[in-house]
Amino acid sequence: MIEPHAPAPPGAPPPWAGPARLPVRQGTGRFLVLACVFVCAACGLVYELELVALASYLIGDSVTQASVVLSVMVFAMGIGSLAAKRLRGLAAAAFGALEALLALVGGCSAMALYAVFAWTGDWGGPWASGPRWLLVAFSLAIGLLIGAEVPLLMELIQRIRRQDAGGAVADLFAADYVGALVGGLAFPFLLLPQLGQLTGALLTGAVNAVAGGTLVLGLFRRDLTRRARWLLLGANLAVLGVLATAAVLVDDFERAAREAVYGKDVRVAVQSGVQEVVLTGGTGGRPLDLFLDGRLRVSGRDEDRYHEALVHPAMNGPHARVLVLGGGDGLAAREVLRYPSVQRVDVVELDPTVVDLARSDPALSRLNGHVYGDARVHVIVADAFRGLRTGLPEPSYDVVVADLPDPGITASTKLYSQEFYGLVRRVLAPDGRLVVHAGPLAARPRVFWTVEATMRAAGLHTTPYRLAGRASDVPSGPDRTARASRSPDDWGFVLASPHTRPPLALGPRVPGARLTPGALREAGRAAAATRIGGLPASTLVHPRY
Repeated sequence: MIEPHAPAPPGAPPPWAGPARLPVRQGTGRFLVLACVFVCAACGLVYELELVALASYLIGDSVTQASVVLSVMVFAMGIGSLAAKRLRGLAAAAFGALEALLALVGGCSAMALYAVFAWTGDWGGPWASGPRWLLVAFSLAIGLLIGAEVPLLMELIQRIRRQDAGGAVADLFAADYVGALVGGLAFPFLLLPQLGQLTGALLTGAVNAVAGGTLVLGLFRRDLTRRARWLLLGANLAVLGVLATAAVLVDDFERAAREAVYGKDVRVAVQSGVQEVVLTGGTGGRPLDLFLDGRLRVSGRDEDRYHEALVHPAMNGPHARVLVLGGGDGLAAREVLRYPSVQRVDVVELDPTVVDLARSDPALSRLNGHVYGDARVHVIVADAFRGLRTGLPEPSYDVVVADLPDPGITASTKLYSQEFYGLVRRVLAPDGRLVVHAGPLAARPRVFWTVEATMRAAGLHTTPYRLAGRASDVPSGPDRTARASRSPDDWGFVLASPHTRPPLALGPRVPGARLTPGALREAGRAAAATRIGGLPASTLVHPRY
């Protein structure tokens, strides 16, 4: 693709290593190459972070996803760098083609991954499943292309003005690392909150294509044949056309994908500063469902059974002051307020958007009994760990209800640590009770019993119990399989107290409660039959989930 040169005499440097014929001065040419290095590094890091963020959102377990994406990508970068050695004679043309391909793959990666997630169902299951390998494939492809950039850019900058290898590497890496810094900061503070993952990735791809195409077609155009210039221009225009078309259609795509994930009755879809909050149903006789980051958090079909099982056993004893950790939907607080002797309920919730919806959405506020209109309920917007550590309005609480996301989600791991339960123990009254939702016992028995072992390590005396969950309640219909895949077979809970093992019994009988003493005793026996002993506690520095 470069113009032919006369054969070089023996021992002479290859003809493509000679000075480039530039339309600008050497100093300006070097600056433009380094500027392109800066832009490409920023785009490359955005692609990496976008894959990590999207995989963590769709699959969960952010530590595993980050490890897989970054390790595969760094490995691929090494392979790409080695492969690019063979392209040094075509450095300008190869770099232009590589950037166009990287812009297309990286820019469309988020949309492709989300499409597979939406239309193939949940990504649960082993890593051998197809959608998970698509994540690895994108990490591998993007890593190969990013790794091939550096040798080609090194060749181009040396052709402008040859210098010692150490000086050239220092200049190139300085621009590369500064660009990575800018990309790393732009992703969480600009692209993600302002544009979202899909549009942000598409825009990054467009910037990548423009930077690479402009450098080669503007600065190194004399290294290309006329045919190569037109091919490269056409390829870049085609990539930009694809990215622009995708950007125009991204809203329609998101709506269609959201319907595929949540069904056709999505009423509210909000991206808060913490998570995506989606409400479906709640009108026309359809049960309300609340999803947080794609995970079913509340199902109107059986949330009353879940919240009764969570709250009522802990109310067996003094319960004037109650602390709810999580539970911004107000449903745990609703069960607490069914006891007339409750004087104060403090709800510690990380996401104010959930609380706002629980107050203002007609279906959700009706489901929670309009608890946020009760003067006894007070909201504290904070992370549960930070809230316990920095201090709460009351010096101690009779009951603490931990209505938190499952411990299998990495972001929640610290809320199931020995340190966390130590903080809870400090705010419990001497005869107070703590109840914890510890995830589905049948599906993840080791996780459940690790939670119980961690609570005991924090000095709490525990009583575990287990109730049948949602999966058996999912009605027949076209979306039954998808809903059942999100619905646990059971709920696992642990009741605990600082000084004595709390009895598994109900508090004062409240009108309308369906949970019976007999069912609760059976729930205790069901949990005890699955006990796994000898598990170590989970700590902040050594999480076990």
